[in-house]
Amino acid sequence: MATTVLKIGGMSCQGCVKSVTQVLQDLPGVARADVSLEANCATVEFDDAKLTRDELARAVIDAGFEAS
Repeated sequence: MATTVLKIGGMSCQGCVKSVTQVLQDLPGVARADVSLEANCATVEFDDAKLTRDELARAVIDAGFEAS
């Protein structure tokens, strides 16, 4: 397992937090995703044999948010 922090942009409410959390948790290999509106970031624990950090960011971007 690996842990990474993604900077998330475009979130303005708890609904956005829920959306980003769901997008990340729906990815195969994600064990946990903690998204913070206040810090504009997501801490993600994932299986790095199944996913890359770039794939996590791409999923967030595809959902309409910014990720880096």
